[in-house]
Amino acid sequence: MDTRALINEIEGHLLIAATREQGRAAAARITAPLDWLTTGQREELERRFEAEYLLLARDAWQLTAVRAGRLRGEYEEAYRGLRRRLLAGCLLGWAVVMATGVLVLSCT
Repeated sequence: MDTRALINEIEGHLLIAATREQGRAAAARITAPLDWLTTGQREELERRFEAEYLLLARDAWQLTAVRAGRLRGEYEEAYRGLRRRLLAGCLLGWAVVMATGVLVLSCT
């Protein structure tokens, strides 16, 4: 495994751990005012909320990754177009300079 892949793996685990903690904190905030819940009910509700929170986050990450892939393709295509136009402009400029040089030399 290369270094970049290892770093990506670690970042992924840290992101999931942070999201789980966010889910737990959100679940605790939601169940706090529900004092009529038993401890078991509260724990079950918090567990389910955390799991759903993680699923929603994962779905959002996947949508973001798909969108990022599309944008990357669009930007790469735009960059290729700009490179082609720049090359064409440079070649045209070079041709004009050469033609001007030939005309100047032929007139002298």
